[in-house]
Amino acid sequence: MPRTIWKGAVSFGLVHIPVALVPATTRQGIDFDWLDKRSMDRVGYKRINKTTGEDIDSENIVKGVEYEKGHYVVISDEEIRAAHPKATQTVDIVAFVDAKDISFLYIDTPYYLTPDRRGEKVYALLRETLIQTGKVGIANVVLRNKQHLAVVMPLGKALVMNTLRWADEVRGVEYLEMKEEALTADLNPRELDMAKRLVEDMTEKWKPDQYKDTFQDQIMELVESKAREGKLEAVGGPEEAVDRRSADVIDLTELLKRSLAAKPGKAAPRDEDDGEDEEAPQEKAPARKTAASKAAGTKSKTAAKSTGGTTRKTSAAKSSSSKSKKAS
Repeated sequence: MPRTIWKGAVSFGLVHIPVALVPATTRQGIDFDWLDKRSMDRVGYKRINKTTGEDIDSENIVKGVEYEKGHYVVISDEEIRAAHPKATQTVDIVAFVDAKDISFLYIDTPYYLTPDRRGEKVYALLRETLIQTGKVGIANVVLRNKQHLAVVMPLGKALVMNTLRWADEVRGVEYLEMKEEALTADLNPRELDMAKRLVEDMTEKWKPDQYKDTFQDQIMELVESKAREGKLEAVGGPEEAVDRRSADVIDLTELLKRSLAAKPGKAAPRDEDDGEDEEAPQEKAPARKTAASKAAGTKSKTAAKSTGGTTRKTSAAKSSSSKSKKAS
């Protein structure tokens, strides 16, 4: 059953479509925890005064915005709450635009819109209208007390809502300060023809399943291997090298010739991240559970051996004591 995170309506003009919002993606990744290598205790984050180094209680912390260098304006929690946009539970479409006019740089997070409360017919009406006109709806929506710009578009038999980045969050090409040669290059027609042939030879249907996160797979294989070898550390307390390749193109014509002569293969996998993730993953790899269960099993065996050894030592001590008494 899909997890509904929001219920409301898509609205444009006098049309009102009851919908439910369902996440269209899931976040995967390796969850690395920080540990103290000396004691295997978990390492957490502490709130400290950066000037004195002293710990700070949460009740003594306020929020501030740096207005000038070294000068802050303090904003209270009440003022922050008042500034939040009011949740209306409405995807309010304010305009329709050609789908091709929206750059993919603006696309942020996708969600499925599903019909709710007998809104199937009007839902289908909007979907088919967008398909036949080639338009998408630009909308305002509030999710989790945060205002978003969004686009409502058809995807097969469903409607999708993508939150968009605001204009001031997207940098223009001029930010790159590229040299004139890259902008108005005088291309050799022969090289351009070979490049086109190379692209055609390597063209295939988009199959996202064939591309894998090899970093995550390799890390979890390593975790499983070390767990099987008994290399598990008991954690106390309460609670990667990246291969970056670069190449200077000296002779573009020769490079294209070699590319065409070689049998085209699959597109090279993308460089893998160094394991850090900006957001905590929603789901952990299943292998982690396996490793955890093996760790629990190893701990149980260790505990059993320790208990057995203690029992034998105690019995031996009692026997020795009895012999001493008899001898006396």
